[in-house]
Amino acid sequence: MPVHLTRRTILTLVGAGAVSLATPLAAQDVTLRLAFIPQENPDKLLGDIEAITGWLAEEIGVPVEGFVTIDHAAAVEALRNGDADISFMGALPFVLAEAEIGAVPLLSEVYRDAPSYTGRIFVRRDSGIGALADLRGRDIAFADPISESGYLYPLAEFVEAGLIEDPGQAEAFFGRVFFAGGYQQAMQAMAEGLVDAAGASQYADLLLTPQQQAEVTWIAESAPIPSHLVIARPGLDAALRDRFVDAMLRLNAPEHRNKLRYFYGPDGYVRADGAAYDGVRDMARQYGLLR
Repeated sequence: MPVHLTRRTILTLVGAGAVSLATPLAAQDVTLRLAFIPQENPDKLLGDIEAITGWLAEEIGVPVEGFVTIDHAAAVEALRNGDADISFMGALPFVLAEAEIGAVPLLSEVYRDAPSYTGRIFVRRDSGIGALADLRGRDIAFADPISESGYLYPLAEFVEAGLIEDPGQAEAFFGRVFFAGGYQQAMQAMAEGLVDAAGASQYADLLLTPQQQAEVTWIAESAPIPSHLVIARPGLDAALRDRFVDAMLRLNAPEHRNKLRYFYGPDGYVRADGAAYDGVRDMARQYGLLR
């Protein structure tokens, strides 16, 4: 089985596997609970959440709390159990959550003026690795087992190259396969020489230090992936959901754009189009993740 590189036992919230930043509220109070996935350093995310939940509460008119989940699967479980109302999530976890619990897409990220991005295989420039075939018997770190840009799409490049038959055969090709817990963690493991390569978002190198960025490159890039999105549990009050969406869309205004850095740093948000994720659904079915 792949090994989890992260040494953190991060974050426990009853039933959700996370830590809350909210002030305790009376049982009768309505509180909007947001789950964040740890694609960046969880400590940074905790600071970001603390910085933004107050503004959201003022805009929406109810208290807002946020927490960082251990991984995508924990975010889906938090939605399923009602421990989270809304989650920031990648495309693959969304289509799985949609199938499993009826999750509702609300918003899609716009990043670098595009509604899509790619996954890449990153290596150190001095590694001598110039092609995917050079990674036979080498160690690789991916972000998360249900991440599209941090696992499935980069791994699909090895399938397209004829090096492995399907994701289940990955361990026969690589030396060891690790799941690091996020983009930044996977990239750090590669940059520091703990593994030979990392599978992560095309922008994941920006999570490294400037010196490390100069020391890494990428050797393969996936097909386009629809952008990350914001989703809601199916039973969330429609009026509250709409107020949240309206508040998030106000982040596109010039006077609020500086706050986008607290939400993983997109250029802005648009209302989500569920049909845009059909390609992700097809790939999930191809690899046995969806029926």
